[in-house]
Amino acid sequence: MENEAGALSRVAGLFSARGYNIESLTVAPTEDSSLSRMTLVTSGTDEIIEQITKQLNKLIDVVRLMDMTEGPHIEREMMLIKVRAQGEHRNELKRVSDIFRGRIIDVTDQSYTIEMTGAGDKLDAFVQALEPGLIIEVVRTGVSGIGRGDRSLKL
Repeated sequence: MENEAGALSRVAGLFSARGYNIESLTVAPTEDSSLSRMTLVTSGTDEIIEQITKQLNKLIDVVRLMDMTEGPHIEREMMLIKVRAQGEHRNELKRVSDIFRGRIIDVTDQSYTIEMTGAGDKLDAFVQALEPGLIIEVVRTGVSGIGRGDRSLKL
């Protein structure tokens, strides 16, 4: 989409006006500073997804649209999770973090902040593997995706 003021607002407005839910939304400039790449996750029947696609293609700010689910692609999400890390929990949290290939990026006497990247299911599984009382805060970026192999979103 065009990297201009109001472009994101018009996309969000399209969804809210029609009662569609945006489950995840990430936007950032591309190698071309006049364009931004938006990765939007939503759900619905095939008919609803087709309708959303048609409506998005009508927006002047949208340069090109690709439904990632129509072909091979890679999805990743990043999570920062702050957990209580005291006493015997410190070693266990380090071990579980290592199993899920997380990185402890901040350490205090009371807590660890762990960075983890991967598919949403992996991040969900990590959160489920922790004792609920240990979790202080969770922040997730939302999904970013890219086509596999020769499949790309180039103009």
